[in-house]
Order: sequence, then C-alpha cells, then structure tokens
Amino acid sequence: MTSISTTANQIPVSTIIPMLIAINDRDYPRFKELEKSFVNQYGIEVWKDVFNFRVLPALDQQSNRWLLQAWCSKGIVSVKDVLE
Repeated sequence: MTSISTTANQIPVSTIIPMLIAINDRDYPRFKELEKSFVNQYGIEVWKDVFNFRVLPALDQQSNRWLLQAWCSKGIVSVKDVLE
C-alpha cells in the first residue's frame, strides 16, 4: 500500500505548475478549479500533502498573503467543501 506522502511526491510538476500560475496571476477562481480537479483525481489527503509540502513552500510572501486573503474573503470552509 502506497502512503499518502509517497503518492504526493509522485504528482508531476506539470500538475502543480498551473496552480502556481493561477496564484501568481491572482486568479482565485482558476486556482479553485484546479484544486477541485486535483482532489477529484487524487483525493483530499494527497491534496493536503501536495499543498502543504509542495505548493505553499514555493510561494513568495506576497503570494502566500494573497492566497490567505482570498480564502478568508470567501469564508473559512472545510477541505471537504473543495468537492462541491
């Protein structure tokens, strides 16, 4: 059985780059669309690992702040709401 973190490390960079581009472009709807597609394909647990250990560390301070503000402006929601 493959662990979640092992699966997260096997996600192609080409899957993550569009998310980083959406963040860079400050395109929150596009980011959410990519997030939903990712979760539908790989699952929530893998998304949490990829987001926390591959996406977030790649962000500069301004992008990190923008993403946090975008989340907060939409209201704090559970990761389960990604699928809706």
